[in-house]
Amino acid sequence: MTIADVEARGRTPVFPDGFVWGAATAAYQIEGAAREDGRGPSIWDTFCRTPGRVAGGHTGDVACDHYHRYAQDVALMRELGLGAYRFSVSWPRVQPDGSGPANPRGLDFYDRLVDRLLAAGIAPYATLYHWDLPQPLEDHGGWPSRDTAHRFADYAALVHGRLGDRVRTWITVNEPWVAAFLGYGNGVHAPGRTDPADALRAAHHLLLGHGLAASLLRTAGAGEIALTLNLAPVIGDEEAAARADILLNRQFLDPALRGSYPPDLLEVVERVAGLGHVRDGDLALINQPLDLVGVNYYNPCYVASRPGQPADPAWPGSEGIAFVDPGGPTTAMGWPIAPDGLTRLLVRLSRDYSGVGLLVTENGAAFDDVVVDGRVHDPERLAYLDGHLRAAHAAIAGGADLRGYLVWSLLDNFEWAEGYRRRFGIVHVDYATQRRLPKDSALWYRGVIERNGLA
Repeated sequence: MTIADVEARGRTPVFPDGFVWGAATAAYQIEGAAREDGRGPSIWDTFCRTPGRVAGGHTGDVACDHYHRYAQDVALMRELGLGAYRFSVSWPRVQPDGSGPANPRGLDFYDRLVDRLLAAGIAPYATLYHWDLPQPLEDHGGWPSRDTAHRFADYAALVHGRLGDRVRTWITVNEPWVAAFLGYGNGVHAPGRTDPADALRAAHHLLLGHGLAASLLRTAGAGEIALTLNLAPVIGDEEAAARADILLNRQFLDPALRGSYPPDLLEVVERVAGLGHVRDGDLALINQPLDLVGVNYYNPCYVASRPGQPADPAWPGSEGIAFVDPGGPTTAMGWPIAPDGLTRLLVRLSRDYSGVGLLVTENGAAFDDVVVDGRVHDPERLAYLDGHLRAAHAAIAGGADLRGYLVWSLLDNFEWAEGYRRRFGIVHVDYATQRRLPKDSALWYRGVIERNGLA
């Protein structure tokens, strides 16, 4: 190696040895096979059939047909050099009614998927809840009901009982803020309810379900246990930023990692929903030892104090706070592109919540991709990912205990209320033919993985 090589390496971001590179998906967004092999309906099956809820009236009935094409998809992951694949288990595929014995055909699918991943040298990272609550549980109250947390723990035990001998890394709940406040607060996600009190109750019970499941997993000998949160630095004047940070970030970080709610949050909960659903011992159950916090990062949250501003329905307690547009470049979702926010977030997490590792479980961007002459040139996504990986590397240099990065998403897929009109994948999916086509960003990502760093 020449001096020039050494100097070049010094300028090139190289990640630590053992850094995990992978990609992520979610069951309802890719699997399809919505009525096959005993799968029951989820709240998203119901929501998609409610007129006006999902763009284009789209559903996840077929999605990417991953249920039938998983072997092809795993082969594609191997070609891209992925070391880990984060997938979610469909609760209604395992327990069609949300309780009772497991549906063996549902678990059989995840058996086949995990075995195929391991044969390809890819570590399976299983997420137990990525928003597809069985509809019968919603009919009995959903996440605002305490019983749902206990049903979730029962379900977690069933899944671990089948897959725990091969899956080492377990993520309990994905983005409880979204499930609670978009599902029960402003209603733009399933189940589409609009009650801020129910949203706050749902948030607590999602955390309780996490704690109960994490305890069971730990007792059963699970290797790594994580909770995935959608987190963001909050940027704005001090008072508004501090309050929004409590509502978005600390509402979940503090109970999970410190065993307490911020006092200012409890004041909001008491005023909006009462505190009857927060029982003695709950916070001890929620505060289970974690190996990892999964970080889903897309953009910062920008706020400003604005006296008289009513609370946003998705943000109970946000009276007097305006959520502002910072200007600048955005993705096709209209989300600001701010890679430096990831550095700030990761460094803050390792500083304020030391002792737990960090894993970027989602980061990516939607752009309006098209196939031209058999290729998908997506320079905007490639630049987005490059910028965020450089930000992740800077966070490690700044002291963040970051263990890995999972791009969102492996495949273009059903993007919740946006239907199929938004494409997040590094692999293009032609939904009419189900043809998979790696985009330029996928080929670039393969090179990043090979080098364990950026060029």
